[in-house]
Amino acid sequence: MSQTLSASTLLAVPLAPLVGSALAGIFGTAFGGNKIGRRLSHSLTILGVFVAFVIAAMTLKSVALDGARFNETLYTWMVVGQLKMEVGFLVDGLTAMMMVVVTFVSLMVHIYTIGYMEEDAGYNRFFAYISLFTFSMLMLVMSNNMLQLFFGWEAVGLVSYLLIGFWFNKPTAIFANMKAFLVNRVGDFGFILGIGLIAAYAGTLNYTEIFGQADAIGKLGFPGTDWMLVTVICICLFIGAMGKSAQFPLHVWLPDSMEGPTPISALIHAATMVTAGIFMVARMSPLFELSDTALNFILVIGSITALFMGFLGIIQNDIKRVVAYSTLSQLGYMTVALGASAYSVAVFHLMTHAFFKALLFLGAGSVIMGMHHNQDIRWMGGVRKYMPITWITSLLGSLALIGTPLFSGFYSKDSIIIATHASHLPGAGFAQFAVMAGVFVTAFYSFRMYFLVFHGKERYDQNPDAHHDDHHGHDDHGHGHGPHESPWVVTAPLVLLAIPSVIIGYLTIGPMLFGEFFKDSIFVNGQIHHAMAELAEEYHGPVAMALHGLQTAPFWLALAGVALSYYMYMVNPALPAAIKRACMPIYTLLENKYYLDWINENILARGARALGYGLWKGGDQAIIDGAVVNGSWKLVGWVAGVVRRVQTGFIYHYALVMILGIFVLMTYFVWFNK
Repeated sequence: MSQTLSASTLLAVPLAPLVGSALAGIFGTAFGGNKIGRRLSHSLTILGVFVAFVIAAMTLKSVALDGARFNETLYTWMVVGQLKMEVGFLVDGLTAMMMVVVTFVSLMVHIYTIGYMEEDAGYNRFFAYISLFTFSMLMLVMSNNMLQLFFGWEAVGLVSYLLIGFWFNKPTAIFANMKAFLVNRVGDFGFILGIGLIAAYAGTLNYTEIFGQADAIGKLGFPGTDWMLVTVICICLFIGAMGKSAQFPLHVWLPDSMEGPTPISALIHAATMVTAGIFMVARMSPLFELSDTALNFILVIGSITALFMGFLGIIQNDIKRVVAYSTLSQLGYMTVALGASAYSVAVFHLMTHAFFKALLFLGAGSVIMGMHHNQDIRWMGGVRKYMPITWITSLLGSLALIGTPLFSGFYSKDSIIIATHASHLPGAGFAQFAVMAGVFVTAFYSFRMYFLVFHGKERYDQNPDAHHDDHHGHDDHGHGHGPHESPWVVTAPLVLLAIPSVIIGYLTIGPMLFGEFFKDSIFVNGQIHHAMAELAEEYHGPVAMALHGLQTAPFWLALAGVALSYYMYMVNPALPAAIKRACMPIYTLLENKYYLDWINENILARGARALGYGLWKGGDQAIIDGAVVNGSWKLVGWVAGVVRRVQTGFIYHYALVMILGIFVLMTYFVWFNK
């Protein structure tokens, strides 16, 4: 294939899901008269995503093997002075990898949804939403400028709002989608400030042109402060990533977003929306490399997220929330890698995590279906013999998550740990502790969930809450009967996701981390930041890395986490309750999620409400309306009333006023001219 890619072919990648979404959303719903049925709606949307996946896979092949690249403007929207606002694509190694990950996971979710949403009244609307989400994410990762990046950024936020609140008659879902929307607005405010600073000082929104001026921007100071301009830009951009990629303290929206249907948990929280921030920072690496202050900020935030969100996963009983807190923790690992200037390692973990986390979310959904929509892992147990495919795929996903040697998660997670040890930033010491402790924590909560669900005594007939309703509006499917395996449209995506969860790390670690796959996508200043160089020195092939991994501390920490979870929940199930009683203050802290929701709702939200009320009453009504608007006309009216009294119409009154006026003037001049 030629060294350049076809613009029309690339354009089909985002447009195919968009067309499928439009057809299902218009003609498959009441909006367009329900002209097409369920089968045609899901067929059109799946076809659109399948076309996008095939073209993305072909593009990845051309990029990886033939060195093909594409960086062109497709449409100029407007020109404001020297600033061009354009639509264009940049396809290199980073983009091609993201295109394949997004389309493949989306395709699996589309197929899975046929079985999972089978009985839902909003079936066609759901397919329209997830295809629209795929279009939005593809526009984000394929963009070659900040404007299009921001469009995709906001579009995925909007569609996630629609998906989280898909069951709009459910109060908790409406609260969750509003919470996600508002928290992301906080991050997006910082993001747009960063974009605005780039536009103001670089005079362009195009990636290539911005990076061409990076050194010049890196020498400028931020007006009125001792800060470097590039530091302010990078921190503002990362605040946007904190909201979208759910970093502490803007992570609070993600666990509540589990109120949406399970397929969107896999789509939004595994491979797509929450990784947008990681992708953005990696894409902006030429700017971030100029500011150690910004990198250290990223490193510390990622470390806090990786460790403390993992702690919250330990006490969760909702199967989806365990996986949700696992996502938060793993996003923290990716952010730590970004802070250590190991951008390619962060993106590598993004890719491996996308497959096994989508697998775990969809596996959780399969369990929910098999358990007649019960989500509480305390009332499961012994599911393995009833759901063998769900069991084995979930086990493979869990082994990948905890970093078992030879599994995909091992290669990416161990690379993050090594990169963190190579960092010289002030926050590196805390980061090293956080990622190492996180290995044990991840293994513990992952296999706590695994053992409680698939092994041990069957407890599903003891559930005091028989209608633990994830599938809102569904029938109970005969509560009281035993678990059952899910249909093939649910299990087939599990099998297809399990394959890359096992082998993708082994196959791709060489070219992605130590080859030239990201050579023109990611920039690292090797003279200052040595993480990637030290990684390369220690790497001697995937087999040698796996064998060496059996002798390292992360492997033994993970093994200890698995062993302890087995002992506590299979051998001595009374121990967790005893520990809970002994450590009740800590448990209360974790149960209340570090009281961040309470702080947000009772201090920040109420403070903002009080401030708004004060500005309304004191500023708007008292000063603006009362003093300025109403006060001005009242003053004019009073003056007019006084003046009216001296307008009598008698000449002698006017003559008297003139004489008094002359007297006042003469007195004034005489007095001041003495």
